[in-house]
Amino acid sequence: MPKIFITLLSLAFFAFGQLQDLNAKINGTNLKWETLNEPNYSIQYPSEWELNQSGQMGTAFMLFSPLESGQDQFRENVNLLLQDLSGYNIDLDKYAEISQEQVKSMITNSKIIESKRIKTGSEEYHKLVYTGDQGVFHLRFEQYYWIKNKQAFVLTFTCEQASFNSHKEVGKTILKSFTLKE
Repeated sequence: MPKIFITLLSLAFFAFGQLQDLNAKINGTNLKWETLNEPNYSIQYPSEWELNQSGQMGTAFMLFSPLESGQDQFRENVNLLLQDLSGYNIDLDKYAEISQEQVKSMITNSKIIESKRIKTGSEEYHKLVYTGDQGVFHLRFEQYYWIKNKQAFVLTFTCEQASFNSHKEVGKTILKSFTLKE
């Protein structure tokens, strides 16, 4: 019993330390972070970003950055799409392959920048980075794919190509905070 208590206490300190790290300066700005806790996942995001859980476009959630100025036409965003794979024999390799083909056929002027498998501890996911056009917007996408319990989790950070460097740290921090639960 004491070992369980010590383990839980250690995890609490670790989680608090993670949040403290997130509250550190990114791009010279102190950001306060919120946590979205759901039964099968959690994610952290800057408090000034708007959380939308309406299910719009089939998403579990969408996070929108604030507009930077009156001329800003695009809100950088992170979204999660959940896809039921029951009845399909699709593993992470096959899912990544299908997704890349869809990018090539559905995104105008698409270009795959990076496609690789990442393993962190017991977690394994696929990372796909690509650019393409949607209407007048020249966008950059960073997607992470997980397959768990016959469900695909597709987490995507989308930003304008021209402003990627000013948003990449926040976007990647949000993506890396995503955790699947047992």
